[in-house]
Amino acid sequence: MAFTEGFISELVGRKATVNDLSIGKVADFLVSKPEDTFPQIDGLVVKTARGLRFAPIDTVADVDRQGTVALTAAPKEPAPSDSEALYLISDLLDKQIVDVDGRKVVRINDIEVASAGGQMRVVAADVGVAGLLRRLGLKSFGRRFTPGIYRAVPRAMIAWSSVSPIREANPSQVRLSVKQSKLAKLHPSELAEIISDLSAREAAAVVGQLDDETAADAFEHLDAEKQRTLIDDIGTERAADIIEEMDADDAADLLAELPEEQQSQLLAEMNAYTAGELRELVKYDEDTAGGLMTTDYVWIYPHRTTEATIRKIREIAPASEFIYYLYVLDKQDHLLGTLSLRTLLLSLPTAFIDRIMETDMVTVGPDTPAVDVAATIARYDLLAVPVLDDRGTMLGIVTVDDAIDAIMPDDVAKKLPRLTARRHSPSSAATEG
Repeated sequence: MAFTEGFISELVGRKATVNDLSIGKVADFLVSKPEDTFPQIDGLVVKTARGLRFAPIDTVADVDRQGTVALTAAPKEPAPSDSEALYLISDLLDKQIVDVDGRKVVRINDIEVASAGGQMRVVAADVGVAGLLRRLGLKSFGRRFTPGIYRAVPRAMIAWSSVSPIREANPSQVRLSVKQSKLAKLHPSELAEIISDLSAREAAAVVGQLDDETAADAFEHLDAEKQRTLIDDIGTERAADIIEEMDADDAADLLAELPEEQQSQLLAEMNAYTAGELRELVKYDEDTAGGLMTTDYVWIYPHRTTEATIRKIREIAPASEFIYYLYVLDKQDHLLGTLSLRTLLLSLPTAFIDRIMETDMVTVGPDTPAVDVAATIARYDLLAVPVLDDRGTMLGIVTVDDAIDAIMPDDVAKKLPRLTARRHSPSSAATEG
């Protein structure tokens, strides 16, 4: 193959021949695995008298400099549907993509391809003015008549390894795991900013490429209006899966913004424990401790030794990562005391929890105003404060990040890091055996 490197715009529209006889023109290029670092072009779409036909890449004998693509055999199969592969021309040119290194949405003006190891591969996306000039046929004009100006045109190339198309190719295949997805490089707040900049259809397409946990992280950084729009666009079942992965307090805030009928539909799609938990949280005003609290905390019984408690923490740590404090409860869920992780680790292995726990506790009620909750956490230098009802029953905790959220502007609060982690089991709070 004479072709070594160039741009899609220089290849599309070329005459396709078999044994020097013209059979049509090159209309597009197909990639079945766009997630690869430098994906292979699997074939060409040739516009023939019988319609669009697919020519496998191994039937391409030559791409000469005279503007002809020589094939070894005439393509007979119809072009695959756009659900089976990514079309470089129709799906990408003039379309928006996510630049995962630049953390932004950009528009593709051209695509660079190169021959490597006998295969034609996608190398980079051109998002600059030079790509537009090339496609408009002004490159040679510029070089001939205004060479100084043309050389001054900035090149803006993004390596394909940093490109994430908005449209998901091959939706029938197994979804990429979060560790494989290029979008996993982005911080949740950056991903949320990108989703916010997209149209409703494009935003839904991006969420469609994410696993539930990553989508939940991004959802927590979106404003309420965008959350509501996305839920409508992605459907009840998927939305419920994502909301289940959100922090309990953030999930409750989201549900509280929705009509009662839509709330019920979403809750009906969740597991019974999570649905029951969220129904309780939704009852509280968002500007109170009840509205801010999460049920993701670790609790233990008072009769255990420190050694047994540490073993228990190892077992339940995947279900709850907020283990700065341990909350000591009785069988009726009354709060008896608190214990810092530091105290636990420095105590003798044989020491009993009820002997080392702190009983002089700072707590708030579910109706305590959010501003007062934040003031309490700041005054006593806490990472979290327990929320108790009138009987001393443990309802949840308000973490310092959620307390800050309550007193910070929304656009700033959405970008702050989170202390609590995603759910990984039906019960988010740790339980004793």
